[in-house]
Amino acid sequence: MKILVVGSGGREHAIAWRLAQDAEEHEIYCAPGNAGTLDVATNVAIKADDLEGLAAWAEAEKPDLVVVGPEAPLVAGLVDALAKVGVPAFGPVAAGARLEGSKRFAKEIMDAAGVPTGKAEVFTDAAKAKAALPDYGLPVVIKADGLAAGKGVIVAETTADAEAAIDDMLVGNKFGAAGAEVLIEEFLHGEECSILAMVDGENAVLLPSSQDHKRVFDGDKGPNTGGMGAYSPAPVVTSDKLPLIKEKIILPVVRELKKRGIVYRGILYAGLMVNDENANPHGPLAKSGSTVNVVEFNARFGDPETEAVLPRLGGSFATALLHAATGCLKNEDIVVKPETAATVIVASGGYPGSYEKGMSISGLESSVASPSTIVFHCGTAVAEDGGVWTSGGRVLSVTGIGANLREAVDRAYGQVEKISFEKMFYRKDIAHRAFERG
Repeated sequence: MKILVVGSGGREHAIAWRLAQDAEEHEIYCAPGNAGTLDVATNVAIKADDLEGLAAWAEAEKPDLVVVGPEAPLVAGLVDALAKVGVPAFGPVAAGARLEGSKRFAKEIMDAAGVPTGKAEVFTDAAKAKAALPDYGLPVVIKADGLAAGKGVIVAETTADAEAAIDDMLVGNKFGAAGAEVLIEEFLHGEECSILAMVDGENAVLLPSSQDHKRVFDGDKGPNTGGMGAYSPAPVVTSDKLPLIKEKIILPVVRELKKRGIVYRGILYAGLMVNDENANPHGPLAKSGSTVNVVEFNARFGDPETEAVLPRLGGSFATALLHAATGCLKNEDIVVKPETAATVIVASGGYPGSYEKGMSISGLESSVASPSTIVFHCGTAVAEDGGVWTSGGRVLSVTGIGANLREAVDRAYGQVEKISFEKMFYRKDIAHRAFERG
């Protein structure tokens, strides 16, 4: 197949890499790609948010499939634009991508579909939002309604922190239009995990479970980030939970969207909170023996979950993507290998705040010959001298593959230790929750 992957991060490198592992040979392009995608694809100098440019390229080049990685072009309507020029795309149309583009809309869909989730209210007035805080207790979650690059969610431990977050969004305009509306949401206790479901408009097939690490520092401390690491599978998602997650969370959302005239095709990412200790015997997922609530929905492959999940998939990845994009997905399209995978994000000093770019990266060549580690590029560029330098906050996603989680994590960290650039840092406790389970 001739396939275009849209995006420039670790997720897109992982998608292109996995397509290159198929038994069939594909002609793979990335727009705009990064220094790492050059190893498996041809980079195209079109930015992911240039809808007109991407649609024009697709109309001229006629790829068999376009795979849209980032959320912003999905919300802006890239899949709609590609449909107008007759090119199939893996990803939801703009109306479906609102599940991620508007947390208010996502709550509305969940409520209508009977999907379990936390209580929330929407505010545009800071004073009214602050007045509602006592109804939610502490900690409390403050969310910008729109897209904020994974940084628009604040878990406030004190009332002062909650009020400051509200002021930042509604008064200080910290997230621009994305924060023009704010959700106050009850804090859900338990253990978070991610389920990526491949959806073809009617049916859904769950990909292997994963768990990422949002906070920037070890011990889940510090501000939220786009993700500092992930591993798959997540032990908290036991096999008995999977069918119930599909039947009580994923499919009801797909059906509710269809009732509204929205055919959802692509990835439906459910960020879930699992609480085994306080299971509700009368809850919608009671048969699973636990309470599972939706924290958020995303409309695309997660990052860095993708870098841990895709190395565990067998079969023809391109066929699975095309079948979902064209409404004929089958359960057998998804083949899961028994290996475990773990990925560690290597970041620029200062992330998720301000950070410097243009740092020379060394040690990347050490991963080339290793079948058990893969270095996915998240924020890199090719220097004039042919070297690779940093160009983002999250720079690399280093994935280890092993027979068990300990082996996968050790391999990932072993590879990380061979890489260096000025002011680099990374969390040293990826998968700690799984290890704490014993």
